[in-house]
Amino acid sequence: MAYTFERWKIEQSADLYGLNDWGGGYFHLAENGDLMVMPSPGEISNAVSIPEIVEGIKTRGLDMPVLLRVENILNSRIIELNESFLSAINELEYQGAYVGAYPIKVNQQQQVVERITQFGARYHHGLEAGSKAELIAAMGMLNNKNAPLICNGYKDEEFIDLGLYASKLGHFCILVVEMPSELPLIIERSKALNARPVLGIRIKLSAQAGGHWSDSGGDRSIFGLGTSQIVQAIDLLAREDMLDCLQMVHYHLGSQISNIREIRTAVNEACRVYAGLYKEGANVKYLDLGGGLAVDYDGSQSNYLSSKNYSLNEYCTDIVEAVMTSLDEESIPHPTIITESGRSLVAYYSMLLFNVLDVTRFRAGDLPETLPENCHPQIQYMFEALNSLSIRNLQECFNDILYYRDELRNLFNHGKISLRERALSEKLFWAAMDEIARKSKDLKQVAPELEDIERALADIYYCNFSVFQSLPDAWAIEQLFPVMPIHRLDEEPVRKGILADITCDCDGKIDRFIDSHGFNRYMPLHELKESEEYYLGTFLVGAYQETLGDLHNLMGDTHVVTVKILENGEYEFVDEQEGDTVANVLSYVAYDPKQLFNRFRGTAETAVRQKRITPQERREIMQAFEAGLRGYTYFER
Repeated sequence: MAYTFERWKIEQSADLYGLNDWGGGYFHLAENGDLMVMPSPGEISNAVSIPEIVEGIKTRGLDMPVLLRVENILNSRIIELNESFLSAINELEYQGAYVGAYPIKVNQQQQVVERITQFGARYHHGLEAGSKAELIAAMGMLNNKNAPLICNGYKDEEFIDLGLYASKLGHFCILVVEMPSELPLIIERSKALNARPVLGIRIKLSAQAGGHWSDSGGDRSIFGLGTSQIVQAIDLLAREDMLDCLQMVHYHLGSQISNIREIRTAVNEACRVYAGLYKEGANVKYLDLGGGLAVDYDGSQSNYLSSKNYSLNEYCTDIVEAVMTSLDEESIPHPTIITESGRSLVAYYSMLLFNVLDVTRFRAGDLPETLPENCHPQIQYMFEALNSLSIRNLQECFNDILYYRDELRNLFNHGKISLRERALSEKLFWAAMDEIARKSKDLKQVAPELEDIERALADIYYCNFSVFQSLPDAWAIEQLFPVMPIHRLDEEPVRKGILADITCDCDGKIDRFIDSHGFNRYMPLHELKESEEYYLGTFLVGAYQETLGDLHNLMGDTHVVTVKILENGEYEFVDEQEGDTVANVLSYVAYDPKQLFNRFRGTAETAVRQKRITPQERREIMQAFEAGLRGYTYFER
């Protein structure tokens, strides 16, 4: 009988990696198995091959890993956010307006902030600064005087003066009172500089969101004023004849808020405070809801930590409706709604691309048909257990083989078996685990002890990147990011593996992957081919990852390439930033590369005098040392 095997389809790859769930409409698969990226959701006709971009990057002299930005996506996200709020405002006949403010801390890179101010100009999309450095960056980058410049964070005299000067220059600058002690200093400096400030007040809500950043809200929040402190602030401003300066109420519930009910509860509470300030005579016009608009990293559309159970349209509509409902009850004019959405704007904008360097497999290899003579009895017992494996005795054999494995390890540690016998026992063990994993798939109900075997058997794919530098949240808070191959997606991925980076640290790995049921401990991958690179991508990394990355093992910043997708489906490179060299990262930790070179040259000259090397060899060694200083901190072919 002739068997026909159905060819693997790209739709199966899309389902396998959840592409249509987390991709936001910006990605799809081409028939040749390439992952394509689109300038805005659904624009398949203008989609560009990511592997083609990678080849263009390499042709231009940059190697992997690379952080790839697609600036069209950032433009698309800004349009979608603002238009969704405008649509909700029009549909509900809201009498106020909406304006956004990008929090610079989410990604402070100059190119990112510049593009946001450029693409957001039509909507007067502003910036939020939480430090002096961020404020100075914002003052230099924000040219639109109608766009808000919101000053959060702890403020000393210099910070306050900068904000007041920004107001004098015509910026719509709002100084947000985060701590009670700030207000007297703001009043003092505004009088000294003869500048009437626009003030906001950050409030502590009793409402609190779940998730990694739940401490941003609630009574124990480190920022904001409680109700008694708010009343004290009102009284102080009234005494100073500055109550009209208080124009904004601000709160921050947290980042990545996955449950829409928590968002709505916080809006309702904030509106009550807003109404109270209005009745006290404050000149409130703006309601700043802070950040929190989540990204559906795992595509589950749920209230999991890495997801959200609402759409952008639902988010905007619920906020506008909640503000209207609360304030209409008290006949208070509708304020301008401000949100500080950062994660949702920039997450889709960037992807980390890297190549796989090698793979380790936990497999037995070739097993002998018979055991060597005088083999230790425990090895013989393991061999017999392996050969007697069946569906009926799966659990029993599993228990036996684990026992024999542990016994043999103890024997080896006490010098009772040889290195070769230990190696043979390991082969038998992995062969047994492989067979148990294969047979357990035929069981209707798998015992808990057997469920984790597949993870233990997963390959380790060694990848050319650093988790600590490029994906710190994956390590620090176990944030889930979508990971998938960017090519060969018309082939079935027959291996299962985890990803290890090139740092010499056991935590430098990704072993949690998105799954329809939460997460999985391994991911499907393709077999490596000789003389052919295998490329993977980690997606939705534009928020926080570039900012929080560290220099673990002195792995520096990766190359950054920005492309713009054109209307005809072609693309152009609009910006290239070379990653850190070895000399760069050494200087970050207080080494002087020139001094290191001179000291090493002295060491090499001493070796010449001692006849260890020739002068010609010294020259070659020094050239290698110098080339190393100039080199990329990542693996170079």
